Amino acid sequence: MNTEIDWTAYLAHMEQVLGVPMDDRRRAELLVQFSRIAEMAAPLMAFPLDERQEIAGVYKA
Repeated sequence: MNTEIDWTAYLAHMEQVLGVPMDDRRRAELLVQFSRIAEMAAPLMAFPLDERQEIAGVYKA
């Protein structure tokens, strides 16, 4: 399973979808931050869950 994310494409898509144009400096800084966040999250995302383990709580009223 390939888990690499193309942050440049993601950011370009989000700019378009959200209608938030950015200059090159801001775009470059966001790419740095996204990469840092992904690096920090990698160990957590790699943690194996039991097949029956729920990944989020289910709340019923």
